[in-house]
Amino acid sequence: MTDLHFRAARLADLDAIVDLVTSAYRGDASRAGWTTEADFLDGNRIDAEVLRADIARPRSRVLLAERDGQLLACAHVSEDDGAGYFGMFSVVPGLQGGGIGKQVLAECERIAREDWRLPAMRMTVIDIRDELIAFYERRGYRRTGILKPFPYGDERFGLPQRDDLRFEVLEKTL
Repeated sequence: MTDLHFRAARLADLDAIVDLVTSAYRGDASRAGWTTEADFLDGNRIDAEVLRADIARPRSRVLLAERDGQLLACAHVSEDDGAGYFGMFSVVPGLQGGGIGKQVLAECERIAREDWRLPAMRMTVIDIRDELIAFYERRGYRRTGILKPFPYGDERFGLPQRDDLRFEVLEKTL
């Protein structure tokens, strides 16, 4: 197995990133992995225009992980309120659980810590995602108890199948 190659996304990567993120979280394809949200969210997981803005803004990087030129994973890391923010974390569903995601998370933490000199990394996770929260806790993240509302009515982020969705902020000192 060859090592992962990391690079910053370009505008030419938009379609591939949208396809990867959608396959990791929505619809039947996502059920091949363990990150699926298909049981409680339908529709979009990422909006191409939001992604375009994430690629363009300062102190923001959409990180791609490739092997032999094939896109295997992506994530978004940015500076937000004096800390790193980690999101849009996606690995090809059939490859989840094989260590790729751990490497992507570690590279995003490295960017925030070494390149941007930020003291912590934060993320928001839908609070009913116990298995996902446990994954992050095993990597040093802690539940902060800070809850944020789900953006009901904004179809750019999905079509909720239930009315009790909300985000919890997780944080790790870098």
